[in-house]
Amino acid sequence: MANPSTNTRYIEKALLHPAFPVAIFLVFLCLAAGIRYGLVQQDNQQIRANLANEARAMASNLEHKFLIHAEAIRRMASRLESDPAMSEAEWRRDARHYLNDFGVYQAVEWIDRNFVIRWLEPVTDNESVIDYNVAFSEQRRQALEAAQASGHYDISGVIDLYQGGKGMVIYAPVGAGRDNNGFIAGVFRMEVLARQLLTTRVLESFRVQIYNNGALSYALNTPKTVSPGFSETTEVDLPTLEWTLSLQPAQEWVDQQRSYWPWMTFTTFLLMGLLTSLTTLLVQLILKRNQALLKTRRELVQEIEQRQSMQQDLARLESTDTLTGLANRRFFMEDLAHTLNIADRQMRQVALVMIDLDRFQTLNDSLGHQFGDELLIKVSERINQLSSERILVAYSGGDEFMVCQQHVDDIDDVIHLLGQIKQCFDEPFVVQNESHGITATMGVAVYPQSGLDADTLMRNADVALYRAKEQGRNTYQFYTEGMQDREVMRLELDKDLSQALANNEFVLYYQPQLDLDSGEIHSVEALIRWQHPRRGLLPPVEFIPLAEESGRITDIGRWVVMAACRQLAAWKGTTYEGLRIAVNLSGRELDDENLVDHIREALAAVDVPAHRLEVELTEEIFIQNIEHNLNQLSRLHQLGVHLAIDDFGVGYSSLGYLRDFPVDLLKIDRSFITDVTERHDDAVITRAVINLAHNLGIQVVAEGVETEAQLTFLKNHRCNLAQGYLISRPIPAAELEKALAKGLRVAGMTVDTGL
Repeated sequence: MANPSTNTRYIEKALLHPAFPVAIFLVFLCLAAGIRYGLVQQDNQQIRANLANEARAMASNLEHKFLIHAEAIRRMASRLESDPAMSEAEWRRDARHYLNDFGVYQAVEWIDRNFVIRWLEPVTDNESVIDYNVAFSEQRRQALEAAQASGHYDISGVIDLYQGGKGMVIYAPVGAGRDNNGFIAGVFRMEVLARQLLTTRVLESFRVQIYNNGALSYALNTPKTVSPGFSETTEVDLPTLEWTLSLQPAQEWVDQQRSYWPWMTFTTFLLMGLLTSLTTLLVQLILKRNQALLKTRRELVQEIEQRQSMQQDLARLESTDTLTGLANRRFFMEDLAHTLNIADRQMRQVALVMIDLDRFQTLNDSLGHQFGDELLIKVSERINQLSSERILVAYSGGDEFMVCQQHVDDIDDVIHLLGQIKQCFDEPFVVQNESHGITATMGVAVYPQSGLDADTLMRNADVALYRAKEQGRNTYQFYTEGMQDREVMRLELDKDLSQALANNEFVLYYQPQLDLDSGEIHSVEALIRWQHPRRGLLPPVEFIPLAEESGRITDIGRWVVMAACRQLAAWKGTTYEGLRIAVNLSGRELDDENLVDHIREALAAVDVPAHRLEVELTEEIFIQNIEHNLNQLSRLHQLGVHLAIDDFGVGYSSLGYLRDFPVDLLKIDRSFITDVTERHDDAVITRAVINLAHNLGIQVVAEGVETEAQLTFLKNHRCNLAQGYLISRPIPAAELEKALAKGLRVAGMTVDTGL
């Protein structure tokens, strides 16, 4: 007999074994899995039974509705049998009634005794089958002759219709034997027939396949994803046909049929096992309370340390931008609000500087996002060198950074900081083994003059940044009173701009270009204007920057090209037919891969030769993404369009591209022409540009010609073309035509239009 104390020790040892709770849990897991398996199998049996019912109901419905159509054809044959003298018009009227009533027939036909189609309705889309012999094979001939002799209708099965596509034909004899007067045939397209005979629910829930004598004749909903484990086949009782209907349910249908009980049972047993295991574990913990207490204490200490480390990491992640390592916008705004509270108590000033990287979006789009991310990291490293107890640097997102300067005693402190920020951009940035010169534009708002809270200060710094960008790049602007009003006006204008194209509010003005060799006008530059419904005629400087910011510049540019082409087409057959029109392209338009195709289509749409169109791009745009631009401009050159460099000599001058790009004209910037007769440097530069262009076989246009002395200088130094207010201001097409017809007067002389 076993000792009770020994049994107790065995039980206690088993309870204390580390694997005992796991064993209990595994027992419950196996039990739960077994029960779930049984319930799933029961579910599958029920689904198969439901599927069998669906298949039988579908087959019955198919038999019933098909016989309705077959009997309808038989009734029509009976009427013709009872009235052999029925005219074709009466027969067609009867056929149309059937077509309208049933809506499933491709056509209704009368076939003569020789199996040739004589009458059919409708004729439209079925003309090809008139006089067609439906006994196109020996098998079909035997079947039709048997039906002709017996008077029973014949069904063709699924065949390739002579009109095209899969279909079926029901042949109802008009009389039998020697009294037979042909057949009335109902032609069905399988797609139409199937969708008429089958319900919408069936079409949405099942893939249906029809087999004839064991061979697949037609399949419906073949693209639908079906459940691979379920399929049901049933016979369809149709006269003269041995059809089998195969039904495969969609996965959605199977999911709807399934019960939630298998998973609920599985989960319940699993939870019971888990609770039992936990209870056992608690018993173990009670039995080993001293050891467990010490172990728990050690684990608790480790857990606290881990949580503290995690909280520190989370706090750092919440306040730091993951890309740049700088403070993020959220942390910056919280810190700024705290800083303003302190500044208010101490009666000190605080400066907020918004920094925007010039041309970053262009570089990012052309060289890739990986390049952009690496450049942002490099910029962050340099700007972050300014960080101190009084200066916080943060990354706002996109190409914007933020700097907060505390304890500002004088405006000179802010200007000194702006100088330090600009110095961060003096040296080029080496990214992906290439050197890139980057500049920055800054907007500054100073507390309390520019705002009393963080949001207002941030908004006004952003307004100042926008004003600085309007003035040009690589500069800064302090927020001043009145900027906010202009910003509101700008936002209203941007909203109106979104409707301007749809409302046809843009117009083109034209400025003639005088040929200094012949004294004739052969070309004009098209300049866009906005006929604003409330503000009147707006020059491009008031809305083109907005269009570039919002991305609408591409649509506006396309409109300009199309409008210029229409004007060229309007001048065909007139004295102005020889004029060439120059249009300006933006950098965003040049980045558009469909640019050349659009210009080609615009020219073709109005039948205008390509050499009558000229496109102008600024020098800065030319050298951005040289490889891509060279490809685009080469395609334009091959098309026959003239290419011109606008604003030559300012910004990013590089002579190398003049050799590589297919340039036809060079436009000297007006800044050199304004004082060309007064300043020796401007005169030397202008002569050098003219000589350089001529040596490269490129014509030269001088912009901004406003005095006779400037015109004389340009003529003396062999400049090819002149453009400016001295010749003519930009004017609408109608005024241009009148001016050219009367003859423009320049320097007291009438200019020959050359037209």
